[in-house]
Amino acid sequence: MKLAILLHGGVDRSGEHRVIHAFLWLIERLVRNHEVHVFSFNQEPEPGEWDLLGAHVHNVGTVRGWRRRLFNRFAAEHRKTRFDVIHAIFSWGAIYAALLGARHRLPVLYHAEGGDLVGLTDIGFGVRCTARGRVTQRAAVRGATRVSVPSIYMQRLAADLGIDAEVVPIGIALDKWAPSPPRLRDLGRPARLLHVGDLRPVKGQDALLEAAGLLRDDGLDFVLDIVGLDTMNAALQRSSAALALGDSVQFHGHLDRDALRSLMLEADVLIVSSRHEGGPFVLLEAALAGVPTVGTAVGHIFDWAPRAAVSVPIGDAEALARETAALLADEPRRLDIAAEAQRRAIAHDADYTAAAFERIYDELVNR
Repeated sequence: MKLAILLHGGVDRSGEHRVIHAFLWLIERLVRNHEVHVFSFNQEPEPGEWDLLGAHVHNVGTVRGWRRRLFNRFAAEHRKTRFDVIHAIFSWGAIYAALLGARHRLPVLYHAEGGDLVGLTDIGFGVRCTARGRVTQRAAVRGATRVSVPSIYMQRLAADLGIDAEVVPIGIALDKWAPSPPRLRDLGRPARLLHVGDLRPVKGQDALLEAAGLLRDDGLDFVLDIVGLDTMNAALQRSSAALALGDSVQFHGHLDRDALRSLMLEADVLIVSSRHEGGPFVLLEAALAGVPTVGTAVGHIFDWAPRAAVSVPIGDAEALARETAALLADEPRRLDIAAEAQRRAIAHDADYTAAAFERIYDELVNR
């Protein structure tokens, strides 16, 4: 089969920097059985082409005329040998996939990730924040032959919008992020709490710091490690909540995967405070590292609670603190949740993801 994958970015020619590993792992598996072409516009500002993991990347660039280049390059490649399926990931790709699918009479699979199905207007997050975004999304969905989402949580959001979507979790490559069994907590040291996510409003880190303050006030001895790119010009680090925590909170900035893995293997609990997540992917990473998650009722946390994750209402710092303390105080339960989370992360790994998409491709081609 000849596949066209439309991605905003994440396919840098280095294969290491400015990449989305989950989608590289998907591409790496698809090329084993298919001819894969990736169309991206935001990887580099100037147009260019390169091979990556057996796929061919067509970067249309962000300079003037990128839409025309996208349509022309797609058409030129389609003339060489016909594409069988267009697979759009994220809303940007979906609207252009719909147009290309209509023009060339090809089936389109739209995988809705991230903020595709929400509009948090108070922080400007999500496609549905603007009238233009809502219209574009409706057109993208109407132009898609099938729609998929990464979690039951996202499937329910889709259903609320009248969209019929199939759940396809985006899994981890076990050869790149190997499972490590859950470990007994070392009671002779402070509890190690971990939060991973870019510093930005949708991640709800104000509630995270408030919850940490409540844990401190209740006498819990802990260190909270926060990992993620700072997009807020150190506003979170300078906040009164962060300053009050002193050495109990450590901001690490962005870490490479080896450094993140090392920090995760030392953690006792992962805390997710997001107002919205499609996944989150970090829950799967933590599960494979043997670490259970306490978090807001989004993405896989919503799906997996109560057996494989601990879920609290969005924005509820008191509940976040209470449930974190309760899990740390109940070691058998903490280990049981970690083990069940790991079992699910292994079952829905990158191989599972690729096989699920290949099944949909077959159904689209043979419909």
